Amino acid sequence: MITDPVLLQAAADLFPNGISRYAVGGLLVGLGTVVIYVGTGIPAGASTFLESTLSYVSDQSRFQRYVASRDWRLVFTAGIVLGGLAFAATFQSGLVTSSLYEPGTTGQLYEVAGLTLWTTDVQPWRLFLGGILVGIGTRIGKGCTSGHGVCGVGSASKTSLVGVLTFLTVAIGTAQVVAALGVSP
Repeated sequence: MITDPVLLQAAADLFPNGISRYAVGGLLVGLGTVVIYVGTGIPAGASTFLESTLSYVSDQSRFQRYVASRDWRLVFTAGIVLGGLAFAATFQSGLVTSSLYEPGTTGQLYEVAGLTLWTTDVQPWRLFLGGILVGIGTRIGKGCTSGHGVCGVGSASKTSLVGVLTFLTVAIGTAQVVAALGVSP
């Protein structure tokens, strides 16, 4: 246990809501990647979902290389979406409470069929543009944060280490510039 007051204050400054939520989330992500890798022998990654899904309707060779793995990728992606919806319907709505989750201060709450749900304040065009940029970046970079950041770094892939260093540097720099400009959702 850390007892140095300087380290405790540094941890409190870096993680004002505590570190346990991040540790539990990281454990769940890690467990999920282990289950996928043990079950399929393929590192988990979400960025190939679109191409693997297009293999159902297109005969182009670029999409056909995913035929063998498209079914589990479809289930994997559905699990990501359903997991997010389940979290929103339970923890974000207040139906279930936990010390690991505290509601954020952004976004709007609304009622649907007796459940309180949350929606972001970020404008739809920003979400769309961000999604387009992330999609292009994952194709150029040959993978996404789940593939490079979790599986690639975990297996000491040099390509993944460079990719993660690059997108973290750009993300941190962008966040600092946007905050300095006073841009809000």
